[in-house]
Amino acid sequence: MTTDQPGTIYGRRLREARESYKYSQTNLGIAAGFDETGTGSLISRYENGHHLPSLNRQKLLAKTLELPLTYFYIEDDTEAELVASAARSEKPVQKLIAIKNKRERMKKSK
Repeated sequence: MTTDQPGTIYGRRLREARESYKYSQTNLGIAAGFDETGTGSLISRYENGHHLPSLNRQKLLAKTLELPLTYFYIEDDTEAELVASAARSEKPVQKLIAIKNKRERMKKSK
């Protein structure tokens, strides 16, 4: 395993799903409803296998990314790709656009 590979299957799938929708770690946390402060480092710890989120948080992240919770535990890459492809939705993309727009408006108003 190289240093850029997450330490757990959950973390690896979370990173793959997040990157497939072009979410930053911070924006994924915000989209899932986590406190904006430190959410990027929290997602990083999940992805790198330093922490495993609670089941409730796992469900929330899965819902945010429009993926079944089981996707995050599929060990076979081909099977995981098939599940992710079948579940692909525009909802996470739309949510990311809304987050980016809101953050941009907040920057301009300062």
